Amino acid sequence: MTTLLAAISTAVALAGFAMAETINFDNLKTGVPPPGWTATKTGTGQPKWTVEADATAPSKPNVLKQSGRATFPVCIKDDTSLKDGIVEVKFKPISGKEDQAGGVIWRARDANNYYIARANALEDNVTIYHTINGRRTEKKRTNMKVATGEWHTLKVDFEGNHFTVEFDGKKAIDWIDDTFKEAGKVGLWTKADSVTLFDDFSYDAR
Repeated sequence: MTTLLAAISTAVALAGFAMAETINFDNLKTGVPPPGWTATKTGTGQPKWTVEADATAPSKPNVLKQSGRATFPVCIKDDTSLKDGIVEVKFKPISGKEDQAGGVIWRARDANNYYIARANALEDNVTIYHTINGRRTEKKRTNMKVATGEWHTLKVDFEGNHFTVEFDGKKAIDWIDDTFKEAGKVGLWTKADSVTLFDDFSYDAR
């Protein structure tokens, strides 16, 4: 019985970590979107999501770059389905006159329905939203220094209706919401004319 219980416990533990993955975009063809992702947008415009070589990448040689312009460029990891867990990314805001943003999305149903947390170098803040039928609504924000041209880390821990956002290792936002309760996909997000680099995208189901 003890052996059986130990085996079951091990299986459950392994199942809990089965979804854990880190994607650094290395060993992928450059100049095109990464395979297994839907490179798209919320709203209108022409986003441009491409894998590119970058000497400053936290894990060399490649990054995922968004260099187009759209209402909200979105890149969704197709094979993900997380109800509770974490999503994290390293990002570097490069330029943008309207915005210089980098964000993560979770519990995404599609390109028009998801939660999002983002940091903006032009505004020096971290903000959490939900997007419903393509309409983004701000819920909470915290002023924090977000430097252009530097790599930052954005992380969201989500469980039930409770969400915690961390920026560069510091707690930025706590928020309670019941809009999207079911499991959904995770991915990346920018806004408007933001040119942003992403690397070391990771997620784990709880």
